[in-house]
Amino acid sequence: MTTTPATAQRGLLGTTAVLARDIKLAHSVFALPFALLGLFLAAWPADPTLRIGGQQLFINILLVIAAMVTARTAAMLANRWLDRDIDARNPRTAGRALPAGATSSQAVLLGLVFSSMIFMLICLLFLLLDGNWWPLVLGLPVLAWLCLYPVMKRVTWGCHLWLGASLAWSPLAAAIAVRPDALVEQGALWLLAAMVLFWVSGFDIIYALQDIDVDRRERLHSIPARFGINGALWISRLLHMLAGSALILAWVVDQRLGAVFLGASIAACLLLLIEQATVRRWGTTRMALTFFTLNGIVSCVIGLAGILDLAY
Repeated sequence: MTTTPATAQRGLLGTTAVLARDIKLAHSVFALPFALLGLFLAAWPADPTLRIGGQQLFINILLVIAAMVTARTAAMLANRWLDRDIDARNPRTAGRALPAGATSSQAVLLGLVFSSMIFMLICLLFLLLDGNWWPLVLGLPVLAWLCLYPVMKRVTWGCHLWLGASLAWSPLAAAIAVRPDALVEQGALWLLAAMVLFWVSGFDIIYALQDIDVDRRERLHSIPARFGINGALWISRLLHMLAGSALILAWVVDQRLGAVFLGASIAACLLLLIEQATVRRWGTTRMALTFFTLNGIVSCVIGLAGILDLAY
């Protein structure tokens, strides 16, 4: 796709704003609270420098947030570029920036390269500031995993689990960034990652219901296209049951997680029930509520509750 006159006139800031809107930068909220909770689970209270108000804690929080946002930006731009032709043939996605001509393929690729470089620079900072070389070693493989989701849709209907795993890395990656030993010591981190895996996979199946006809026409793989609407909904329900179970188990195995986290976990389970009931009643017509609002609340409630329990 060549550069359009509108793209040429928009300039760097305008193009950046178009790309940020197109990839819905605000949706970083889905994984970010889990990354921050993973940071606190790994470091609290094993490292006394990571105390409330401590400089090291503040720096690590900023680095984790920046890493999460830049990694997601790279993944979403890879998705937009790889799917640009399919998006143009899908009425639901034809208005996205690339198929609509609001930006160019070159701009998207440049954004992908730039955000990837910033992500790797952040990984390097963990080495320079704290002597932790794991983020730098694992940075490229994780980035590749995140960017391969569009390819997986062309290969297997298990792509929803691939996407779920992409977000499930967030608490584990944050833990590795601040204290790698925590992955061996703390089972709650793995249970939290399992919760994100099942939760995201479940709601991505719901989201894919919108494109069941397009997926079949384009020979893309998805659970709705493979198993039909009813089959997909039952698989989504099972995954969300597993997500709720993983949350409760995390509370059981980690005594630092108290009543606040338990209450938030029960609330999250109720929200997932509401999500499933909404889809069953109204289908995909209320996707803004089902996909964005409810899942954003689940993420923020769990992350905040866990951090409060750990810190206080």
